[in-house]
Amino acid sequence: MEKPTTAEQAARSWRRAVLLGIGCMVAALLGGCSVDVPDPSVTAAPAGTPVPATPTITPGHDAAAVAARDMPFAAGSDLAPGVPVGISDDLKGAPGWSAVKENVAGASQYAKADGCVVSARVSTGQDALVRTDDRESTVALFQYLDATIQPSYLKSATLQWGGTPEAPGRTVEVLALEQAAPGGRSTAVLARVFGAAASSAYVSVSCPDAATLGAARQDLGRYLALVPPAA
Repeated sequence: MEKPTTAEQAARSWRRAVLLGIGCMVAALLGGCSVDVPDPSVTAAPAGTPVPATPTITPGHDAAAVAARDMPFAAGSDLAPGVPVGISDDLKGAPGWSAVKENVAGASQYAKADGCVVSARVSTGQDALVRTDDRESTVALFQYLDATIQPSYLKSATLQWGGTPEAPGRTVEVLALEQAAPGGRSTAVLARVFGAAASSAYVSVSCPDAATLGAARQDLGRYLALVPPAA
């Protein structure tokens, strides 16, 4: 049996770290978990070694046109290769919401006065988990976190694709899982793998009951946008 190369071992270690970090977001809603996941897109350079600037323009790619269209799963290949998707922090300014953590190890957390808690994260360097199919890769992400999740449990949902609460953008398709959590809380998880953009977005929300969860998801739809790459 051939031994994996150093690059393959590093890639596998990074994937485990990212997926562990995402899994901890769910665990944090139920009991607490923290993990420091370094951004794989940032490579430490030896002292005195010049680091080239990251390109801000992808030749032949019209980022503005992509941002101006809806982003269903089938359109994932329209994104520029390797340029990650972002996530807004507008939820902290929504009525009743406040920021608890901002960009800690790549994740942010928000709390609402009614007891709801939201964790949001975008991971970079995330290749497609299943060939180049964003939908199947997103299913695979859920199943990695919990092997008992069946594809039929996951429902199509949308978040904002760019824009602001006052001037909404287009929509981006994600998969959502709703379930009851220990202690009677109602939870939902929304995720999307962007294989071409080498990134993934993951949002979890936990609320005291189904009614407050429904209101929180409406807030997510207005205030928590996924941000199209600018290049």
